Amino acid sequence: MKGRHNIREQVAPLLEKVAAGIRKKFTSQDLAREKVLGLSRELIRFSSYAIRAIHRRELVEARENLSKAQENMAKLKAMLKDYPDAFYNLAYDAQKEYAEARLTLALTTDGKIQSPEDLDVGYAAYLNGMGEAVGEMRRYLLDNLRRGELDPCEDILSTMDDIYGVLVTMDFPDALTGGLRRTTDLVRSILERTRGDLTQALSQKKLEDKLLGLVNIGKASGRTRSSGRADKNP
Repeated sequence: MKGRHNIREQVAPLLEKVAAGIRKKFTSQDLAREKVLGLSRELIRFSSYAIRAIHRRELVEARENLSKAQENMAKLKAMLKDYPDAFYNLAYDAQKEYAEARLTLALTTDGKIQSPEDLDVGYAAYLNGMGEAVGEMRRYLLDNLRRGELDPCEDILSTMDDIYGVLVTMDFPDALTGGLRRTTDLVRSILERTRGDLTQALSQKKLEDKLLGLVNIGKASGRTRSSGRADKNP
């Protein structure tokens, strides 16, 4: 029993030392977790504001919000360097929303798409953000249809189709792609509905143009007959 007592005297302080180290690490991680959550929420908020501004065609405001989102992304990446595995899932949605906003701006303005490395986001977040940008492109296309601006719509639809063509080639496990298969299926559905909406709108426009042409022919014929009668009656 005396020997056992001596072992306990050795173990107790060692256990406390180990426990103190773990508590210190957990305390540090808990504080960092709260910071990551806060930065992620801010990043998502600014990205959402940017997308809303894009649809309002308020591009200055959109870029201002994306600039603020970029600042939060830099801080977030710094946190992830210290805790690469612990907080990846917490930051994933924020990265995805940021990628979606950046891609939506490029797709609706100058077409200068940035890479995942340019945006400093993970590949899975980037690809899923790209897929969700297709939904924003559909909204942008429909806004053009409502304004009667049909000329850019076919180009927008072709871009959406190109994105689908990229996503469908990413045939890798969901553990790597962050559930990209589901996103790709949604993109295909959005693409099919948008193609149907645009086809209907273009067909309606052609019909309207034909009817307008017939009306103009009728008016021109009426003016000709009126002019002929006037010539006969000096």
